[in-house]
Amino acid sequence: MFTREQRSKNMSAIRSKGTALESKVTKELWRRGYRFRKHVKKLKGNPDIAIQKYKIVIFLDSCFWHACPIHGNRPASNVDYWDKKLARNIERDREVTEYYLNIGWNLLRIWEHEIKDDFEGTIERIIKFIKQSKQKMS
Repeated sequence: MFTREQRSKNMSAIRSKGTALESKVTKELWRRGYRFRKHVKKLKGNPDIAIQKYKIVIFLDSCFWHACPIHGNRPASNVDYWDKKLARNIERDREVTEYYLNIGWNLLRIWEHEIKDDFEGTIERIIKFIKQSKQKMS
């Protein structure tokens, strides 16, 4: 067991390399011939998938971290902390979405549960979005 301070220190040192679901989506898109960059740090919000040539950003949002209205569960302990943390995440998502729409980029947000519930349909939706975005930019 860790103390609260030890756990906090350990958790703050963990940097995401992408979730298993992100990996499944990106591998399938790559397999189908779509080329992109993952987690582009120089782009606002660090999009999960980016095709800068066509001004495309795609975010694969976790139901927990992005407070999905259907599946977003708040932990029972430390309620004030989690309420503030998740509220800020929602606000940041809105800011990032607004930023890209205001500068004319094509943005798509996909919930984790959409990927889990209908993987093939979600992949098709992403591909359709990429194709439409490319046409708009041509």
